[in-house]
Amino acid sequence: MALMRERARTEGPAPAAGARAFATLDDLLRLKHRARGFSFLPRQPVHSLLAGRHASRLRGRGLNFEELRHYFEGDDTRTIDWRATARLGSPHVRVYSEERDRPVILLVDQRSTMFFGSRRAMKSVAAAEAAALAAWRVTSLGDRVGAVVFNDDGVVTVKPQARDQGVVRVLSEVVRQNAALEHAPVSDQGAGRLNEALSAAARMVAHDGLICIISDLDGENDETRRLVTRLCAHNDVLAVFIQDPLEQQLPDVGRATFSSGQAQIEVDASGASLRQRFSDERAAWRARLAELSRSRAIPVLAISPDRDVADQMRELIGRRQAQKLASASGRAP
Repeated sequence: MALMRERARTEGPAPAAGARAFATLDDLLRLKHRARGFSFLPRQPVHSLLAGRHASRLRGRGLNFEELRHYFEGDDTRTIDWRATARLGSPHVRVYSEERDRPVILLVDQRSTMFFGSRRAMKSVAAAEAAALAAWRVTSLGDRVGAVVFNDDGVVTVKPQARDQGVVRVLSEVVRQNAALEHAPVSDQGAGRLNEALSAAARMVAHDGLICIISDLDGENDETRRLVTRLCAHNDVLAVFIQDPLEQQLPDVGRATFSSGQAQIEVDASGASLRQRFSDERAAWRARLAELSRSRAIPVLAISPDRDVADQMRELIGRRQAQKLASASGRAP
C-alpha cells in the first residue's frame, strides 16, 4: 500500500478542481457551524451506529461519589448500599453526582500513509476535518477536548481544555503536522507511531474519558489490541476509520512503476489475479479490524475522503437529528 500511495503522490493524475491536499486552520475553524446533527453522548437515535448491538453505548460523563446517607421514601432502591445497610442496621443509599465535564482525547493521524487521496481530499485532510467536527461538538456540550497528534517523526500531546481555546490548540497542532506532509517522504518509522499515540492517550486520561481514534490504522498489530483493550477498560473508545476507495481495489492501470521513495517495483496492474489478491488482502485486513471492533465493543465510523465528512458523520451517528435539521431548512436529508 505504501508503494501505491507514493506513486499516487508523485506520478498520479492532477487532482480535480477543488481537491484539497492540505488543511488550513481557517477551514477547520469554519466547521464549527457544521458540527451539529450528531452526538457522542450515551443516548443515540435508533438508526445511529452507536446504538447498534455490536457497538458500545457510550457511557458519557463519569460519576463522582458524594455521600452515604439514610434512605428516604422516594429514593431509588437501586442506590441502596446493602453492605452499609447491613453494617449500620438501617437502609442507606450512596449518592453520586455527574461530573461537570469529561476529557475527550482525539488521536489524529498525520503520517505519510495518510497523504493519499483519489478524489476531493487527502485522507490526512479528512482526518483533520473529522477531528475539527468532533472537537467543536464535544466542547459545545461542555466537555474538554485534548489531542494526541502523530506523524512519522513523533507524537505531540495537547492537554484537554474547554471551550474554543481547547479546540484552537488542538486544530493548530493538526494543521502544523498536516502542512509538514508536503515534504515528508514515506517512512517505515511511522508504523509504530499508532501504538505510541495510544500509549500517550492512556497516560492522559485514566478513566471516564472518550478516546476518539482518527486514522487509517496502518501498522495495527497485537500491541495495538493490547493497548486498545487497556483503554476500553475504563474509557469509551471510538474509531473513525479513514479509507480511500482506491485502497480497497487496485485499479487497472496496466504496467506501472510503484515507488516508496526508497525502493521501486514494476508490476502489471492489468492482471486480474494480482488485483484479486490485492482486494482479498485488504478485505482480510478489514475483517480483522471488524473483529477487534466487535470483541471490544468499539464503534467504528468508516469515513471516506471522497465525500463531505460532516455529512458522513451525521449519517452514521445522527441520522434522526440530520433529518430534523434538513426539515427545518427545507432541504431533503
